[in-house]
Amino acid sequence: MKIAEVSPEIIPYAKTGGLADVAGTLPLYLEKAGQEISIFMPLYKSVRESGMDVRLTNITFDVPVGNVVCTGHLWKGVLPGAKNIVVYFIQNDEYYDRDALYGTESGDYPDNAERFIFLSRAVLEAIKKLELSIDVIHCHDWQTALIPVYLKTLYAHEKILSAMKTVLTIHNLAYQGLFQREDMKLTGLDQSLFNPSQLEHWGKINFLKGGIVFSDILTTVSRQYAEEIKTVEFGCGLEGVLKEHENRLSGIINGVDYKQWSPENDKFISHEYNSGDLRGKALCKKHLRKLLNLPQSKAPLLGMISRLAEQKGVDLLIAIMDELMKRDLQLVILGIGEEKYHQMLREAASRYKEKLSANIMFDNQLAHQIEAGADIFLMPSKYEPCGLSQMYSLKYGTIPVVRETGGLADTIIDANDENLRNRTATGFTMKGYSAAELLFTIDRALELYKSRTKWNTLRKNAMKQDWSWNKSAREYVELFKSVLAKE
Repeated sequence: MKIAEVSPEIIPYAKTGGLADVAGTLPLYLEKAGQEISIFMPLYKSVRESGMDVRLTNITFDVPVGNVVCTGHLWKGVLPGAKNIVVYFIQNDEYYDRDALYGTESGDYPDNAERFIFLSRAVLEAIKKLELSIDVIHCHDWQTALIPVYLKTLYAHEKILSAMKTVLTIHNLAYQGLFQREDMKLTGLDQSLFNPSQLEHWGKINFLKGGIVFSDILTTVSRQYAEEIKTVEFGCGLEGVLKEHENRLSGIINGVDYKQWSPENDKFISHEYNSGDLRGKALCKKHLRKLLNLPQSKAPLLGMISRLAEQKGVDLLIAIMDELMKRDLQLVILGIGEEKYHQMLREAASRYKEKLSANIMFDNQLAHQIEAGADIFLMPSKYEPCGLSQMYSLKYGTIPVVRETGGLADTIIDANDENLRNRTATGFTMKGYSAAELLFTIDRALELYKSRTKWNTLRKNAMKQDWSWNKSAREYVELFKSVLAKE
């Protein structure tokens, strides 16, 4: 099959979050599975400044955005690590030659509707100019969600495009591409589509809703999240339309790139190790404590690597901090986010210098060192479409404490008595979202940690889990085949 992947961000070219990791890694595994892959993304300023081998082609195209015709230029490169995956970059300096991808600290760019209307149509115009024969176009998130709409409307009779099937993956339903009604005019779409069954959402245009309605297949990033987003609690106002189209919705968990995240070959950690020989993990813990000026101790070391936001359960952790610090443990936190959490964590770290290290930054090497050096990993998210850190933790033998939601529910099996007996347990889960339940779940983990035999069995079982991209890519291939089989 010939698959075109379209994403607003892709590693190693441009990244703000996990979407870029997925969009840059999944294609490698799809190619490995025998598929022909091409990729489309904007030519951001960061791409040009990256020093990577991307070159201008002689292909240009005109895209109407409202009453203005905008010209696009096509650049290309080869995805690092791939045999033959061409990445096509859409250049329009007015839209993409900026310091950030979507906005600044003061808010989103006010012309984001225009920027991604242009991208959606530019990709289709580029495919026409390139005369690419594409079977499936795989769109990621709201920034590309108008592509299925265009293919079923303005481009429905274009010879090279009309047979293409569309798959839309929702990475986080909270981000929908919601814009003012006036922006509907910029799309070039018939105004009759601005209705509650298609593009209209409470008086505004909703790009993601359009993609949900018009795509051939919908996916999200875990089976549990696919169920959750059909409910009022997690549906972000789109639960009705998702329920209506649930026969086209499925969940495929994101994979882990074990070439980057495995203690057996991690260039960022002080000592490598595996499930058969855990001596290196103990040395990694010793190294981490020394690095962060925590005293050496026999106490368990807890880690948390997270965006510091309410969604991630940071408020729960802060609520129990004083009580938690009474336990025999140490805690290392790494992340950036909301300023109020920065302040609270810094203050707590100053009160508990020998037990708490708060690193208000993002540092990739330190993230690897925490995964390798910690005994327990905290991820008490309010909601989590997929999550990757819990899967990294499994591979590093760092036992996750998670809330049973989204991808966390799909990947972590609770260490209750039955699951410990049959050796299926991989971590500790909590059903509710409360400070009391988080403290209770951490206490369960601390209690089991006292039994070295049981803990090592749990740790080895966690390390045996396979959440590689190979498995996820196979599921995507089957999904693409199924959409092509549909009339």
